[in-house]
Amino acid sequence: MPADRYDVAVVGAGIVGLAVAREVLMRRPDAKVLVIDKAKTVAQHQTGHNSGVIHAGVYYAPGSLKAQLCVQGAKLMYEFCEQNEIPYERCGKLIVAVRQEELPRLDDLESRARANGVPGLRRIGAGEIGEIEPECRGLAALHSPATGIVDFAAVARAIERELRHKGVDFALGCEITSIRRANGQATVLAHSDGAFTAYWAIACAGLWSDRLAITAGAPAEPRVVPFRGAYLRVADGQQRVVRGMVYPVPDPALPFLGVHVTRHIDGGVMLGPTALLVAARDGYGRPDARPDVLAALHDAGETLRWPGTWALARHFWRTGATELAMASSRRLFVKKCSRYVPAIASLKIERRTVRGVRAQAVNRHGGLVDDFTISQTPGATHVRNAPSPAATSSFALAARIVDEADTASA
Repeated sequence: MPADRYDVAVVGAGIVGLAVAREVLMRRPDAKVLVIDKAKTVAQHQTGHNSGVIHAGVYYAPGSLKAQLCVQGAKLMYEFCEQNEIPYERCGKLIVAVRQEELPRLDDLESRARANGVPGLRRIGAGEIGEIEPECRGLAALHSPATGIVDFAAVARAIERELRHKGVDFALGCEITSIRRANGQATVLAHSDGAFTAYWAIACAGLWSDRLAITAGAPAEPRVVPFRGAYLRVADGQQRVVRGMVYPVPDPALPFLGVHVTRHIDGGVMLGPTALLVAARDGYGRPDARPDVLAALHDAGETLRWPGTWALARHFWRTGATELAMASSRRLFVKKCSRYVPAIASLKIERRTVRGVRAQAVNRHGGLVDDFTISQTPGATHVRNAPSPAATSSFALAARIVDEADTASA
């Protein structure tokens, strides 16, 4: 383990944490930086288990951090991929209304997207939907040609290589258990074999972000509640069902975008995700990724004791029942997608399911925190909520995080 004192210690080797370390070095090339993660390799949680979509900024409330940082972040992401020869594609996306009652929500999305400066956005009718996506059906749609696809884990590994080349130390396979300020001079990051010391810590800990913030003296609210998303994959060797991506019009009350059809950078087509509340923060539900039983029980206890969990369940019980039904029935899952891409109903779907766990911040009253949330404690900056489009926005979000850390540490 590295043992010296650091200028900045970043907890979390997902794409946001890595981008933060990179941003620190861009501003202070001589800074001594440490990146720490409980996993043995980078990008092992949300970064490596998402849809791989470079979002264009359509969905987010104008003026929010998501809105401000997504458009800028997408531009920076495309530039980084170009510079590092990482495969990507601006394949575009349709957001499709299939029922009359969805049209007002499509109008609202269009207004948001235009306020956010989404490049190239167009409202199209039923006839043009088929020109862009021949297998898609709907009454109207928004076409976002700037939306793209990439492997965000590959981006994270490229950032890791850059950081190592520039002399950044890594402590992977090391779980930080607490963060505290010592004598007003240094921040101590404790782990099972001792502690690291840094002038400042920046915690980008995703599913465990609330726990670390609380150890540093932050309020218990908001609390991370884990949601598992499941994807189905269309079996290879069949007709090309989508050229890019097809999304439904999302429910404005939820931070999830609904079950969609997405072509990935490897050429495969995925359906999903669902959004099912689960007990374990690393509860991927796969035989090769079973969480530690004691850790899972601890996670479940925390989730069940949090009053916001019960308030959330009472408010969204119908949505929860629908998500549970889709998680239990592949037929229902496929039917949901075939509403706007009918050809999917006749295609062969692989037996395996791809899963990821999303960290969703929930307040005490059951409210879903919808924006990026950054806060401070003595000696540390905490990213308390960084859901989608955090991967898309990572370089722009990192600049904002370091701005706030610089201000707090001055």
